[in-house]
Amino acid sequence: MDALELARWQFGITTVYHFFFVPLTIGLSVLVAGMQTAWWRTSDERWLRLTRFFGKLFLINFAMGIATGIVQEFQFGMNWSDYSRFVGDVFGAPLAIEGLLAFFLESTFLGLWIFGWDRLRPGLHLACIWIAALGTVFSAYFILAANSFMQNPVGFTLNGERGRAELTDIGAVLTNKVLTVTFPHQIFGCFMVAGAFVAGVAVWQLVRHPHRDADAFRPALRLGAVVLVVAGLGTMISGDFQGKVMTEVQPMKMAAAEALYEDAQPAPFSAFTIGTLDGSEPIFQLEVPRLLSFLAAGDFDSQVRGIDSLQAEYEQTYGPGDYRPNVPVTYWTFRLMITAGGVAMLIGAALLWATRRGRTIRSGPRASRWWVRTAVVLPLLPLLANSFGWIFTEMGRQPWVVFGLLPTSAGVSPGTTVAEVGASLAAFTLLYGTLAVVEVRLLMTYVAKGLPDADPPELADDPDAPLAFAY
Repeated sequence: MDALELARWQFGITTVYHFFFVPLTIGLSVLVAGMQTAWWRTSDERWLRLTRFFGKLFLINFAMGIATGIVQEFQFGMNWSDYSRFVGDVFGAPLAIEGLLAFFLESTFLGLWIFGWDRLRPGLHLACIWIAALGTVFSAYFILAANSFMQNPVGFTLNGERGRAELTDIGAVLTNKVLTVTFPHQIFGCFMVAGAFVAGVAVWQLVRHPHRDADAFRPALRLGAVVLVVAGLGTMISGDFQGKVMTEVQPMKMAAAEALYEDAQPAPFSAFTIGTLDGSEPIFQLEVPRLLSFLAAGDFDSQVRGIDSLQAEYEQTYGPGDYRPNVPVTYWTFRLMITAGGVAMLIGAALLWATRRGRTIRSGPRASRWWVRTAVVLPLLPLLANSFGWIFTEMGRQPWVVFGLLPTSAGVSPGTTVAEVGASLAAFTLLYGTLAVVEVRLLMTYVAKGLPDADPPELADDPDAPLAFAY
């Protein structure tokens, strides 16, 4: 394994690991803000207790997301200096806006929310968590703007003398057609993760402690399940739009996602395919007629380009080379994404049915075992769906790090050695493994403690009194 392969593995591992925390942070910030809003409007102490309970879990996850996100930035200089040099003028602009605007917005107002329970009036304190939640959404937008440039480069000129892309239109970068469909798809995915997390924790509490705070965890369960199902529908609809744009700007990715080797009109959707080990041709396929044509272009009779003809076209356009992504990885991550998300939605719908008309989930040894397994698995399903979706997105772009402009092999740092990348990969793996243990132990510890006492905050009379930490 050479330095390029190791660098790709390192970036993939650290990125997917960091992304475990991102969707929960984005979605849970809004749900916690919604819980506090319910308390502010109704004065129902159940919602205050739920706000503090899930607020603590949100803060743990937020801190871990920051710790793992900082490590991400080191790799651009360590392993991908040629990429940074080529695209830094464009890629750096939305990331700078994200850091200076979105991150400072969320971190500043989150700090006010954490320590302002007894210093800020209830309405102003509530506004802080909503502004922090808005900051997380802004942060996602600008980061996706940078990534969307890698999928569909716009708003730049290529300086051949300096060998780099130079930003000419920030508006084009921030309104990239890939961005406009990816952003809602990702935000809906974040709400699926947060809804599943809230519902899963509530199920666990109701099963393990049926007589402790059931009156609070039942509405939390239904809130999480509703968010999960509604966000799942939004993910499906936005994903359909995203697939059509993907077919337009990256037809090879769509062909690889369906293991479609020959041009087809109309094109069938591959429900299941077994191919050769190198992914060069199919051996067995189970297909749904015409469905891929509709997914790709909104027309059941449209043509969809296949891998072989696109490979020949790219060789003429970009020169000799293999322009096919890893077809088995692209094909199966696409299906695992859909399957994990779909199963999570079905469980969410089952929870809503089980708790309809004032009912609560059934107890008993057999039912309890089933519900405990559900509570553990449910938050993981949309989280895995998000991760599989990003693996599909990035692996399907290969062999390009910036589509049509910069091959991945040309983006790696020229002086990086296998030993250097291997050493940093080992260090990151050890660090991330430690953080994983810390994260899981903290979450499990505070989930097991249950809801905190309801102590409605009162404004402090002494401005010099120590700040209150309500978690």
